Amino acid sequence: MGHAALKGAGAHGPGGTVLVRGGRVRDPYSRLPHPLPTAVWNFPRTSEHHLPLQIGETVHILQASEGKGVQQPWPDPTLSPGIFPASLIHLKGAVVERRGAEESVIPTEMPMVQEITTTLREWATIWKQLYVVRTRERYRQVKQMMYELMERRSQLLSGTLPKDELLQLKKEVTSKIDYGNKILALDLVVRDEDENILDPDRTSIISLFQAHKKAAQTITQRIQEETRPQQSALGCSTRLAASPSHSLYLCMRNFVCNIGEEAQLLMALYDPGEHENYVIRWASTGVPQDIEMLNNLKAVFTDLGSKDLKRERLFLVCQIIRVGRMDLRETYSRKLSTGLRRPFGISGENRVCHGCQEETPYHEANVPRSVPAGFWVSLKMLWGDLSQVRKDHPHLVDRSTGDVRNDIYLTLVQGEFDKGNKKTQKNVEVTVCVCDESGSVVQNVIYHGAGDKPASEYRSVVYYQQRHQRWMETVKIAVPIEDVHKTHLRFTFRHRSSSDSKDKSERIFSMAFVKLMRPDGTTLRDGEHDLVLYKGDSRKMEDASAYLTLTSTRNLSEPKLLSGSSFRVSGGTSGLTVSARDSFQISTLVCSTKLTQNVNLLGLLKWRSKPSLLSGNLQKLMNVDGGEVIKFLQDTLDALFSIMMENSDTDVYDTLVFDALVFIVGLVADKKFQHFNTVLEAYIRQHFSATLAYKKLISVLTQYVDHASQGEPCEPLMRTFKALEYIFKFIVRSRHLFAQQEKPGVTFLPARHPSVCLSWACSKAGTVQAGLISLQGAALKYLPSILEDVFGIFDSSALGPVPPCLSAPTECRELLLQTAVPILQELIEKGEEEDACIELLSNILEVLYKAQKHIQLILERLLHTVNRRVIVLDRENSLITLGGHCGRAQLLTSPPPWQDFLMEIFILFKDLIGKTVYPSDWMVMNMVQNREFLHAINQFATTLTQMFLSNSSFELQLWNNYFHLAVAFLTQDSLQLENFSQAKRNSILAKYGDMRATIGASIRDMWYNLGELQCGQQCGGLASLCTLAFISTVPKMGAGERDFAGFEDEILRKLDSEVEGGRGDEQYKQLFESILLSCCRRHPELAKPGENFVALVTGLLERLLDYRAVMNDENKTYSMSCTVNLLNFYKEIDRQAMYIRYLYKLKDLHVSYENYTEGAYTLLLHARLLKWSDEANTAPMQGLHSPSLHTQRQLKEALYNQIIDYFDKGKMWEEAIHICKELAEQYESEVFDYEMLSDILREAKFYEKILKVLRPSPDYFAVGYYGQGFPTFLRNKIFIYRGKEYERREDFEMRLLSPFPNAEKLKSTSPPGEDITSSPGQYIQCFTVQPVEEAKVRFKDRSIPEQITNFYKANHVQKFSYSRPFKKGPKDPDNEFATMWIERTTFVTAYPLPGILRWFAVTSTTTTIISPLENAIETMMKTNEKIMSEINRHQNDPSLPVNPLSMLLNGIVDPAVMGGFAKYETAFFQESYLQEHPEDEGNIEKLKDLIAWQTPLLAEGIRIHGRKVTEDLRPFHERMEQCFVQLRAKVESQYGVREMVSARVVTMLETGKCCGGEHWLQATTLSLPSPLLAGPAPLSHPHSPPPQTLLSHLPSPLPP
Repeated sequence: MGHAALKGAGAHGPGGTVLVRGGRVRDPYSRLPHPLPTAVWNFPRTSEHHLPLQIGETVHILQASEGKGVQQPWPDPTLSPGIFPASLIHLKGAVVERRGAEESVIPTEMPMVQEITTTLREWATIWKQLYVVRTRERYRQVKQMMYELMERRSQLLSGTLPKDELLQLKKEVTSKIDYGNKILALDLVVRDEDENILDPDRTSIISLFQAHKKAAQTITQRIQEETRPQQSALGCSTRLAASPSHSLYLCMRNFVCNIGEEAQLLMALYDPGEHENYVIRWASTGVPQDIEMLNNLKAVFTDLGSKDLKRERLFLVCQIIRVGRMDLRETYSRKLSTGLRRPFGISGENRVCHGCQEETPYHEANVPRSVPAGFWVSLKMLWGDLSQVRKDHPHLVDRSTGDVRNDIYLTLVQGEFDKGNKKTQKNVEVTVCVCDESGSVVQNVIYHGAGDKPASEYRSVVYYQQRHQRWMETVKIAVPIEDVHKTHLRFTFRHRSSSDSKDKSERIFSMAFVKLMRPDGTTLRDGEHDLVLYKGDSRKMEDASAYLTLTSTRNLSEPKLLSGSSFRVSGGTSGLTVSARDSFQISTLVCSTKLTQNVNLLGLLKWRSKPSLLSGNLQKLMNVDGGEVIKFLQDTLDALFSIMMENSDTDVYDTLVFDALVFIVGLVADKKFQHFNTVLEAYIRQHFSATLAYKKLISVLTQYVDHASQGEPCEPLMRTFKALEYIFKFIVRSRHLFAQQEKPGVTFLPARHPSVCLSWACSKAGTVQAGLISLQGAALKYLPSILEDVFGIFDSSALGPVPPCLSAPTECRELLLQTAVPILQELIEKGEEEDACIELLSNILEVLYKAQKHIQLILERLLHTVNRRVIVLDRENSLITLGGHCGRAQLLTSPPPWQDFLMEIFILFKDLIGKTVYPSDWMVMNMVQNREFLHAINQFATTLTQMFLSNSSFELQLWNNYFHLAVAFLTQDSLQLENFSQAKRNSILAKYGDMRATIGASIRDMWYNLGELQCGQQCGGLASLCTLAFISTVPKMGAGERDFAGFEDEILRKLDSEVEGGRGDEQYKQLFESILLSCCRRHPELAKPGENFVALVTGLLERLLDYRAVMNDENKTYSMSCTVNLLNFYKEIDRQAMYIRYLYKLKDLHVSYENYTEGAYTLLLHARLLKWSDEANTAPMQGLHSPSLHTQRQLKEALYNQIIDYFDKGKMWEEAIHICKELAEQYESEVFDYEMLSDILREAKFYEKILKVLRPSPDYFAVGYYGQGFPTFLRNKIFIYRGKEYERREDFEMRLLSPFPNAEKLKSTSPPGEDITSSPGQYIQCFTVQPVEEAKVRFKDRSIPEQITNFYKANHVQKFSYSRPFKKGPKDPDNEFATMWIERTTFVTAYPLPGILRWFAVTSTTTTIISPLENAIETMMKTNEKIMSEINRHQNDPSLPVNPLSMLLNGIVDPAVMGGFAKYETAFFQESYLQEHPEDEGNIEKLKDLIAWQTPLLAEGIRIHGRKVTEDLRPFHERMEQCFVQLRAKVESQYGVREMVSARVVTMLETGKCCGGEHWLQATTLSLPSPLLAGPAPLSHPHSPPPQTLLSHLPSPLPP
């Protein structure tokens, strides 16, 4: 991979910048390691030179530079440059592979890591969607699974896992991925045994199908286990049954207990039998005595049977044994005995096999309450026997562990001891040792437990002063096999005292013993033994010669003496006596592959000692327990073959040995012992050495076969056939050994030793004899198991009667196919035994796939039959899955009649495509099937062209079926890649390509091949070829075919549904336009209508593509815009049906967002299309109410009622009243339905709502979308948006920016320059605008409640203004009003707001400059209007709070608050200003008049305020009155007195006409009482100058 000046791209600091330029520089290498730069942070494009990055994207670094990354010219103009900070990328290992002209970058991570990465990216998209749609439960579930996958990915990348844990981790990962894909409706992933994704190119279709089926079943079972706990237990039971023995892994995490002395922790699995302890010696300091074992205390409990784990409870028990003083409470004031093993505490867990599928922590401890304690362990079940565990978990099991064992487990059960001459019961300690015949202690043969060193003796736990003591302590005795017969166990009993001096004086008071070998040579039997206790001199009790001749155990028949009896039985001359008052019981369990407790088996193993009993022992072997034989499998087999070889000169024992061998093989075949198959095979390979055994085995086998051939009963032959596989393994192995010994390199058996059973079975296969049927069946059933061994040892000349097919697989397969295929054909045609036929045919196809032979025979005989059968079957039938597996008909050399065959194939393929044989999530299976279909269709197209194209052989229906099949293939859902996620789309394109392009090219070629026959095809009904047919048909249209109307309707309807369904893109639009224009322009008579048609279609395509791009967005704002564009387009081209269709789509969008006002206006467009008549509805009806509405009147009435409801919800009651009036007119004057009339008069409640219900005026916002990054319907356009109730601009902006996360918000409100509008980025400008109310003639010169007028100020508005202040001229720091100019921009929208959208595009803008004086006049007018509005509100509703009025009045009358109008006087009323601006004289007088008119308004406001103010605010009111008196005196003295004398004046004040001259105020008599004139009449100034008519001369701030 070459780079242009690459400077350590991976070593840049945060300030470094990498200059990345698009393009590839190819090297001559086909495979070259190279780092793969990957983005680890998002990087938005804020400059045209930036390269935007998303996390996980990979880049190609061609140049790196330090510093600011100065833009430099690049020699290749076709490459687009882009820069980004180097700190945002991470260099991963990768390999660049070159295949021809293509290069691909492949990460060097393990495939499982790559799969996790791809899966996480795909899940992340869906996860976000789940959050958006508020699917909380599934959202949390996916989140948890993603976290787990990320954790597993980190573990895989660490590279520190041992082999077994790595395999287990892979299984967990694949299981989780498959489960997640299933619940998220993603594609099924099929894998092989090693959890690698299956490659479909290297797998047969049958195997691929079976893998899909198995994977689907596994995932379904997993889901059931997730949803039903009992299913999980069932799955556990399945694993238990898979292997007869299992293991439990234990790891001790910590033990916390303040004992103060050393301790022993004995952990064991508690069950009714004996169990070995895991011993941990704990120091008094709170850590293990062997400090190196800290954090490494692990053990594996092996040989757990399935029955053990199926128990309801299996306990893990930890006994805590304290080693030290007798009593912890004793102090060290006197010398105490130490080293005593005393019970301290116990801990247990009974969920051992139910909660240990993974390493699960437990902690619990039961100790004295005064001692805080904790005990922590982790458990994990290891499935399989020890060999499997050693293979799967090599780091957990000692590799030196072998299969040879010679262990005896001894359990001290209980004892009862008389206190004798002591006052209290004894503190008994039992000491166990192993002694030889002389009484010497055998050293280091006793194991206290696993994890502990061997010892020479074992001391039991001491219980304090108890007569009946129950120990249940187990130790392991491991005596060498050669010493077992001369060793025995000796138990001595001693009283232990807490005082050290007394304890040393105590002597052994009793002893017991038991021999490990019984007199008959068998080992001590398993079970409990009641030992005889002897008393006497302590030296005698340790003298073996004194007690070995005595009885060691009590017989069960002996009655026990009463505990109070002092009767003693003499032990003879040994000096020892039996203690009848004391008792002691032990239990033993022999686990040995060398020691047996069975006399018959022992007799066989030691047959040389008593040869006369050999025949009897061989016969008795059949009665020995199978488990005992299996334990001594190798020794038993050695004994049998020794007997055979040492008696080679006679055949006396041959039959017995043969039968014994068959018996043993039968045991191994038993399900109970099937895991010993490997042991038996290992014995044959490694230990078996009888070179001449094959002769005797074949001799006995021949004898049995001969007897059966002669009709004699031969019961052993049936058992022999079942064991035939291993019998022949012994024969073959023996022959190999013999050949190696005699003639190295020669292994074939000579002709004098033919395989008689093979010969007999094959020769007798055709004869049916009543007594031989079962034997023949058994022979044929078990013969295949020996063929592999037979071919390796028998010369072909020796297999005379055996058919040659057994020794030549190819010929054998051909013979079998010639026999089986006709039977299959007959059964499939009849529809019989379909399941068996499917299984057999699948197996045949699987074998033929591997062999790549004899496929011709299958195609010739079965393809035609299978095709016909599949066509008539349902989708669920299994035979359908084989329909696509025989599709490669190019192999046919002698097919059936071509026309019928092709017709059937076309119908079959189209049927299979339409039925979607496989589930949609079987992506690999579907794509492989499509690939096979495509290959076959192209082959058939060649045949079709060659044989059925000429005029004489042309078959219209055959060609028609081909085109229907090709179009069905092209349009099937599984090939519409644009509907898939990006990851899935990339995967399909990389593996299979876009098959639509291939089949599309084939359709085009086949269409052109038709030539002059196309017109006949068109008339034949190829409507589904829509575009393709049109492209080729336009040049051939005759004069009568130039009417485009019908075709236009069809193409528009089809395009609408197809593009909305996901087909087509910008490239398709351009291609469509160019091809059709070129076709039309070649024919002058078609040029004009053709161009019009192309313009129509491309316009529609553009709007449809815009609509599809945003239809699935979370924010439906832009979906509504595109919907309006579409319905306007359909309205312009007069396609009413499509227009109405999109009207209702728009309505549904509005209602889903509670935009009821806009929804009402949308429905109103449909209602305006209808008449008040009884004509039938012609346009397609939409909505739930349509089916029962047959006339236009009925539909229009239903629409009006729904519109009224929407207007009511949207608080647009004025609009609802208009609709009610129109309905009332119809009910009253047209249909005379007074009942409905009375109902529609509910409009009265709307009038009430207008006056009484609070209705906040919405804010309006101007929004500009600048930059080439926006869609065309937004790009460089300004829109006016109608905000929601109480919506702040900040909230609106957040909602506005959410669909464009990369957009930048412009801070300036000035129109942007070309650098912004032409940039590739996205820039949004947003600011608040004010609606400009249109003058209402009916409100002129009238006093109207503000609830009514406010509605028209914010609704039915098409003009909006935005005032931007700016400074001009020299600044006056004391008075900003003197230089405050206003730039007022007026926006005109395409339609009034509100309308069918909450926003409309701006169609025109005008800008006006307002001078400071004009701005002051506007401000004063607005202030006066605001005072008048507050006065009106309080007069109409006395209950209103007074606070808003207080703040308004105080801000005007108190100069300290707002400065009043003194700033205006300073700025504009000076002589200097008038001299500089003589043209403003009229405006100055206007401003003075407005100031003068503010005084009576303030007076009325203060009067109302004084009437409503509370006593607490009375001082505030009085202060305000004082300020007003001063203000009033000043104003009236300078600007004159004004009086309000009528309601008309109030209106004139509101409209600003009181200052225009034509409405000069005079005192007149009121015709109507005015609420403003209550109270004292305002004074009139006698010398008030008449106001000048200057307002009309002002430049209007708004366009006319």
